[in-house]
Amino acid sequence: MFQGSLVALVTPMHTNGDIDHSALSNLIEFHIENQTDAIVVAGTSGESATLTTKEHCDIIKTVVDQVNKRIPVIAGTGANSTHEAIELTQCAKENGADACLLVSPYYNKPTQEGLYQHHKLIAETVAIPQILYNVPGRTAVDFLPDTVERLADISNIVGIKEATGDLDRIQQLCHLLGDRVEVYSGDDATAMESIFLGAKGDISVTANVAPKQMHDMCHFALNGEKQKAAEINASLDILHQRLFLESNPIPAKWALHEMGMIDSGIRLPLTPLDDKFRVQIVEALNANSLIK
Repeated sequence: MFQGSLVALVTPMHTNGDIDHSALSNLIEFHIENQTDAIVVAGTSGESATLTTKEHCDIIKTVVDQVNKRIPVIAGTGANSTHEAIELTQCAKENGADACLLVSPYYNKPTQEGLYQHHKLIAETVAIPQILYNVPGRTAVDFLPDTVERLADISNIVGIKEATGDLDRIQQLCHLLGDRVEVYSGDDATAMESIFLGAKGDISVTANVAPKQMHDMCHFALNGEKQKAAEINASLDILHQRLFLESNPIPAKWALHEMGMIDSGIRLPLTPLDDKFRVQIVEALNANSLIK
């Protein structure tokens, strides 16, 4: 249903932590102008963990309304409470999102059966396309391929974002799922290789600051133009690495601040990028001609 570079959009904030709606509007147009293939709003990069339920729903509506069907909008609606995840997913559906991205329940460490029952109930309750999201470095539980395959025949489970960076896992998922469920990389550093193995795109942090380059890299990779994809990816490698010098989205938000696109606001418990890393972010931006 979706392919290419799907930006995991940051949520711009003022220095007091309030959402900066003007900057958000500008970011949306920035991505559409630079051919981002879809916007993922209110996910990990969007600081969903510190948004109130009202803010979460409001920001989904804001993005959907402004995008106005020019590109798909995928709403992050995962939670470690199944009830809350259903509520957020219903909100996304009511506000016109094209799909939802549901991170595995975090902190409470469900079993594989718990993961299966959680996602099955959400899919059966809310009739909207849903993308699973495996990121065990944040959730403390690995969404195993066999469990994903159990969910693959539920008609509105349409994809999985696999963020381990494990290319063997990507290959295994593509083999197990076939054309039933699309596989997306959630790791910029290995996204190109993931596409070569059968993934349909990248739900990307790097695309926040380099949307056109990420679109072009994914486009060439999907079309089998491996040399062109590799040339772009090589130039982006410094960004893929340095945008994770601290926990995402700290470096990405600071990079956008350096680019003059957003204020430096971020919500506790996250804090602005440590001074010792700021020069490295500027170097990475300059290496890709992203600072005017």
